[in-house]
Amino acid sequence: MAQSGQPVLMRRVRRRWARWRRSGLATSNLALVGLIALTLTCAVLFWLAPEMWPLTLVVLPMYLGGLFLGPRQLPWFVVSVLAVLAFAVTRQELSPRLVIGVVVLFLLGFITLMSSFRRSRLGVAGAQGESMLVDLRDRILSQGRLPDLPANWYAESALRSAGGSPFAGDFVVASRRENDSRLDFVVVDVSGKGEDAGTRALLLSGAFGGLLTALTAEEFLPAANDYLLRQNWDEGFATAVHLTVDLDSGDFAVRTAGHPPAVQMLAGSGKWIVHESEGPILGVIPGADFSVVRGRIRSGDAVLLYTDGLVETPTRELSLGIDKLQGQGERLLRSGFDNAARRLIESLGSRQDDRALLLLHRR
Repeated sequence: MAQSGQPVLMRRVRRRWARWRRSGLATSNLALVGLIALTLTCAVLFWLAPEMWPLTLVVLPMYLGGLFLGPRQLPWFVVSVLAVLAFAVTRQELSPRLVIGVVVLFLLGFITLMSSFRRSRLGVAGAQGESMLVDLRDRILSQGRLPDLPANWYAESALRSAGGSPFAGDFVVASRRENDSRLDFVVVDVSGKGEDAGTRALLLSGAFGGLLTALTAEEFLPAANDYLLRQNWDEGFATAVHLTVDLDSGDFAVRTAGHPPAVQMLAGSGKWIVHESEGPILGVIPGADFSVVRGRIRSGDAVLLYTDGLVETPTRELSLGIDKLQGQGERLLRSGFDNAARRLIESLGSRQDDRALLLLHRR
């Protein structure tokens, strides 16, 4: 009986250990134990040799606590560090320089406490919160990962955010079902810039990716408009351009929602066509209608989808920006389509605005 019960007990212990580790308590508690040991070490050093060790030694556990401890543990830990600091002061000879240093250290502890109270809204430690934001940023970028295309098609996207921030309000969503000739691209510009629009873009990229896969081309923009209306955001609007292509025939349909029009380069004549379609911005008018413009991408042709940050600046109107895009595109595309989107986005637009560009080329 004891032998048969032992494996069962071990399995239960392993399951509880695995559950404990997955909950994040293991890492947090190990960090707390290590930091308490470091703080006690500082206290012992201050007690044994107060003249040898500077009071700024307590900055190390305080800083590491701000990185690795959660909002429930951090306040009590900071208080304990400040208590060690108060003990160390009693072992020192008072002087104006010492008093100023102690005041600065207590102010640093107070700032750390305030940051822990603000962090309690998120409920995770500083390092964990940063990793969550990085993961969310990677997820928005993965939504725009372009699917595999037949050998006679080439697609490329490029994103640049205002001021070089890793978060942007412009994003690209792409979808292609397996063994299906339908290919969908959506380029979206969320209201705001950089980090201000980044949180809304994170939410919308996932929602739009699901809608794009589940709905027909005609249903996508109306469903996206309804989704934004339900959010009730103060700055809850966005513009978008939706391109649907049949990879077998090259036939396409483009719809816009308050967005700059798609442009097409015709390889046969070398001319550019601006595909003007009408539709209101998303998240403002219930039951909005979105007109469609149809065409065909022939061998050698290319279609560009972009956001207004690429063609519009405070000193340049949208129409002039589109003309410049066509001129730059004609010049740069002469050297080939590989990395053409990156070359175009680097040469156009304002560095103070988010920019997104998608290029689709039929070889």
